[in-house]
Amino acid sequence: MTMPMSDPNAWATAMNNLGMPPIGLTGQQLMPDFDPSLGMMAGITPLNPMMPGLGIMPTLLSQELPVVKEIIHCKTCTLFPPNPNLPPPATRDRPPGCKTVFVGGLPENSTEQLIVEVFGQCGEIIAIRKSKKNFCHIRFAEVFTVDKALFLSGYRIRLGSSTDKKDSGRLHVDFAQARDDLYEWECHQRMLAREDRHRRKIAEDLLRPPSPPPIVHFSEHECSQLGDKIKDDGKFPEAVRVLLTWLERGEVNRRNANNFYSMIQSSNGHIRRLTGEKSQHEKEVEEAKDKFKTALSGILGQFEQIVSVFQAASKQKAWDHFTKAQRKNLDMWRKQAEEIRNMHNEQLMGIRREEEMEMSDDDMEDSPNSKDSEDSGVSQAEALKEENDSLRCQLDAYRNEVELLKQEQGKNQPIISEEDNTHSQQLSFLQQALQGMQKQLLKMREELKERESELEKSLEDKQQLSNQVLNLKEGLQNLHNTNITQLEKSQPDDRGSEESANQTSEATVSTVVSCSQEKEGPTEKSPPSPVHSEREALLVGIISTFLHVHPFGASIEYICSYLQRLDTKINTSEVEALLSRLPCTFKQELTGVGASLEKRWNFCGFQGIKST
Repeated sequence: MTMPMSDPNAWATAMNNLGMPPIGLTGQQLMPDFDPSLGMMAGITPLNPMMPGLGIMPTLLSQELPVVKEIIHCKTCTLFPPNPNLPPPATRDRPPGCKTVFVGGLPENSTEQLIVEVFGQCGEIIAIRKSKKNFCHIRFAEVFTVDKALFLSGYRIRLGSSTDKKDSGRLHVDFAQARDDLYEWECHQRMLAREDRHRRKIAEDLLRPPSPPPIVHFSEHECSQLGDKIKDDGKFPEAVRVLLTWLERGEVNRRNANNFYSMIQSSNGHIRRLTGEKSQHEKEVEEAKDKFKTALSGILGQFEQIVSVFQAASKQKAWDHFTKAQRKNLDMWRKQAEEIRNMHNEQLMGIRREEEMEMSDDDMEDSPNSKDSEDSGVSQAEALKEENDSLRCQLDAYRNEVELLKQEQGKNQPIISEEDNTHSQQLSFLQQALQGMQKQLLKMREELKERESELEKSLEDKQQLSNQVLNLKEGLQNLHNTNITQLEKSQPDDRGSEESANQTSEATVSTVVSCSQEKEGPTEKSPPSPVHSEREALLVGIISTFLHVHPFGASIEYICSYLQRLDTKINTSEVEALLSRLPCTFKQELTGVGASLEKRWNFCGFQGIKST
């Protein structure tokens, strides 16, 4: 020993590392307030090899720091560490699931109680098999306790303070092969494999598509229930699948042929319902197409506005104030907007080409009420015709069935059995159904006649409306001619151009009302006017108001800059040509001398009315 036995710090450090309370040679506790979780030296965290799940093999520690083994004191023995300069003891390969260790080099006077005292600190011991010689086999409850037991390999053990050779020895701890350990390890591996297979099966079942429900076997009870299910619209798909399976299995025979025939007939009755659903869905598709077309036209209009913004920005008045980079971006954006606009325009034109019904100009101007009433009348008439055809087909089927039953009844008259009774009952039921179908057919014919008469009335109303539209067109043309003449003869007063515009609008409204009421009386032809359209008349009024508040006149560029705020499509040449065509209203004057010569337009309507 390199340190005295009276120094308790080394013993306490070694026992603290093994998780045991520090105990002296006499058995008393050296530190009454001992806490195994705290280290004896400040700044160094002690290693507790007794903690579950933590091995004390040298490989688990840092490779740079050497493992320092201390003296271990027990109640009846003392363990001295080996020389640190010696190589570590050799061990065999670790068997799978090893829980048993071989301990050799025990003292001859060692007992089982001594083995439990030394190795019981490593973990729970299940069994100890001690030999008469100086070795034994120890089986632990957990696998990780084997590593703790291997930490004691190489220690020299001495019983008490005796120096006898039989009371000392050198421990050699190594892995041991045991059938019980191998069996438990194999059982654990098989359990893990079963769990893995179970998880894989669950994953495969989740990914596997669900299997269809089984088809019930044919019986009279199932047949009667299936007949009711086929008539139900909600249960029809499932019921018709069962009927198809029965037919493919060959369940039809002479006795149940009538039941199968009635079920097939009920299946045929769903054709009318499916046709109606199809027409309803087609109508919804058409409505969706109309909504898409209107939305696309709105989007196209907004694209047109964006393109017009870029065109206005490309003019010289605004273009000169942008930088070179801004012009490049504006040009690129304008090209992109034009391409998208053209693409949407082509798509809208393609939708219009695909429309089957081509409407003329007169049909486009018809009132929506007459068009809706006409379409509804045509669709109702077509639905009544289809229902009439289906009822006729059912009536023919009932007649054929009645004839077959009559023939079978005539053949089997001498034989009276249960089949005859069922045939007679079916015959009576079919006769009642036939009478009901005939009454329903008569009602449908009467309704069809009424719908046809309503359709004829709607066509007559449509013709009358088209005539009224033509008369209104003629009245509007005459009204336009009269407005032109009134604009030539109108006398502007001091209250400004706004009151004159209100008067002309009131005159226009009164003329429209008179034209719509009378619908006749051609107007007289007026001489050609210098103002060719309502837009030019509106320009004349706006320019007159503008020049009236500018008594000294204004240049053509100043007038156009004011008008372009209202409409960017107005050109200077167009405004100048309009002013030159009205010499009695506007006149051009030259002001200035030499380089300051300027042409100005003045409003001379008050003087022009006197001269004319």
